[in-house]
Amino acid sequence: MRLYSMPSSGNSYKIRLLLSLTGRRAEVVDCEDGSEALAQARAGGVLPFGKVPVLELDDGHKLAESGAILWYLGEGTDFVPGDPVLRAQMLGWMFWEQYNHEPVIAVRQALLNYPRRAAEATPARLDDLLHRGHALLQVMEEHLAGNDWLTGGPSLADICLYAYTHSAGTRGGFGMERFPAIGAWLRRIEALPGYKELSE
Repeated sequence: MRLYSMPSSGNSYKIRLLLSLTGRRAEVVDCEDGSEALAQARAGGVLPFGKVPVLELDDGHKLAESGAILWYLGEGTDFVPGDPVLRAQMLGWMFWEQYNHEPVIAVRQALLNYPRRAAEATPARLDDLLHRGHALLQVMEEHLAGNDWLTGGPSLADICLYAYTHSAGTRGGFGMERFPAIGAWLRRIEALPGYKELSE
């Protein structure tokens, strides 16, 4: 398999992390924001929706969107619950991440860390994202205060939400000291066999 991945992107990191946690290998093609490699991948028709991550399978099929790639790689592993209710709850958290969490937590990180986004990082927008992000993190905090994992044991939902939550403080400026249950959950994920950091 070949993974077209943006090294600094949480969406790409989700895939690299699951590959590492499950002991699977893929050739990784780094396509950082604004890089020639990303431009070539787009021009070469490698990216179905024009963005990374994309997983190219051995038979040539190309899978786009991080949640879909996670689902493909997670099938048959312990990261997808066998119980249909737990599986649906896992998917609920994954959808929530893409529709609620990622557009706030990840966007604030992008505005603060990608030079090409600097013009969009107005004080009003950053303040709004900070307020909304803290409210979203509180949703996770309240759930994790009574649960070790988002659904049953560690699942794709935990991997999905870990990606941008673990860097919310350092890259996004969110006050993570407010969320001790999230902090404990992050440490549980980091203790899983095969765990890999964003920069690895």
